[in-house]
Amino acid sequence: MAIRIKARAGESAEQLLRRFKKICEKEGLTKEVKKRQYYEKPSERKRREVRRPPPLELGRPGAATGREGSPGVKAGAKGKSSKTAGGRGMSRGRSE
Repeated sequence: MAIRIKARAGESAEQLLRRFKKICEKEGLTKEVKKRQYYEKPSERKRREVRRPPPLELGRPGAATGREGSPGVKAGAKGKSSKTAGGRGMSRGRSE
């Protein structure tokens, strides 16, 4: 994709360059150039895409986590810790 910029009347070279950089960034060219600066093997690209976390949903509070209410409180927990539930918690100092 070619980006063409015409100098406005009375615009300095610095302002023209700043406007060009802003347009390139808006189009995503700077990210693309940085990404293609070095060769990335297809297997590495797939591994990176698998490791990438899913995009967060923006909007109302609690929408991204699926939780409502105060943070850290699990619905239906009723005071039981997951570590001690049923005696299957971590043992301290013993090997079984």
